[in-house]
Amino acid sequence: MRKGIILATCAYLIWGLFPFYFKAVANVASIEILSHRIVWALPFLLMVLASRSQWSWLLTIFNKPKVLGGFMASALLLSVNWFIYIWAVNNGRIIDSSLGYFINPIVNVLLGFMLLKERLRPAQWLSVGLAAAGVIWLALLNGHIPWISLALALSFGGYGLLRKTAALGALEGLTLETMLLFPFALVFIIVECTQGDCTFASTWATGDTTPWLLMAAGPITAIPLLFFASGARLIPMSTLGLLQYISPSIQLLIGIWFYHEPFSADRLIGFLIIWSALILYSVEGLWRRNKQNRQQKLVVANDA
Repeated sequence: MRKGIILATCAYLIWGLFPFYFKAVANVASIEILSHRIVWALPFLLMVLASRSQWSWLLTIFNKPKVLGGFMASALLLSVNWFIYIWAVNNGRIIDSSLGYFINPIVNVLLGFMLLKERLRPAQWLSVGLAAAGVIWLALLNGHIPWISLALALSFGGYGLLRKTAALGALEGLTLETMLLFPFALVFIIVECTQGDCTFASTWATGDTTPWLLMAAGPITAIPLLFFASGARLIPMSTLGLLQYISPSIQLLIGIWFYHEPFSADRLIGFLIIWSALILYSVEGLWRRNKQNRQQKLVVANDA
C-alpha cells in the first residue's frame, strides 16, 4: 500500500506542477501545444507498450465499432479538457483551472446521479448544494459564471464517466485515445508549418528551447498517468480520493505565489464554501467505507 501511495502522490505532484511547463511554452498557441502533446505522446506510449509486450488488445480493438466509438468520445472530451487547461494557464487563469479540479469530485457525483441513476446520500446532496452555493457566489462576485472551472470539471467528469465502463485499462485506453487523435493533430501541425505559422519550425532554426519543450510534452503527459495507473491498483479508492486534492492545491498556490493572480478575500469565501463541500464529501465517504469494513469483519468473525 505504501508503494501505491508514493506512486499516486508522484502523479498528483507532477500534475500540480504542470503550470510551470505550460508557462514555459506560453509563446506557442494553445491549440499548437495541444497538437504537439498528442503527437509526441503517441511514440512514448507505444514504447511503453513495447517494453511491456502489451499488444494483444490492438489485434481485436479495431473490430469493435462500439468500443472505438466510446473511446473517440472520451478522446474528444480529454482533448477539450487539455485545451481549456492549457489556454487557462497561459492566459493567467491558473486559479480558475484549479477550482475546476476541486469541484470535479462533486461533479462526478452529480453526473452519476443524472446519467447512471445512482442514489445520493443526504451528505452527498449537502456537498452538492454547498459546491453549487460556492459557484453561485463566485458567479455573483465576478459578474459571470466561472466557465473555465465548470468546463474543466464537466469535461473531465464526462471523460471519467466514459472511462469508468471502458473495456481497456489506463495505459491501453490512453494509447487508443491518442492514436485516434493523432492524425488530426499531425495534419494541424503540418498545415501550420506549410503556412509559416508553426512555432515549432520557426524556433527550431534559432536554437530556441521551445521545440524540445514541445517534444517533451509526450513523456510529460504519459509518465504521471503511468504512475497513477500503477498506484491506483495498490491503494483503496478512499485514499486515492483524498490524494486527488494535491494537484489543484499546488496549482492554486502556484497561481497566487508565483504568478500573482488576484485572489481577494471575497473570492476566498467562494473557495472556502467549495472546500467545505469537499471536506464533507470526503469525511462522509471515509466514514461509510470504515463502517462497511467493520460490518464485513463482523460477518467474517461470526461465520468463523
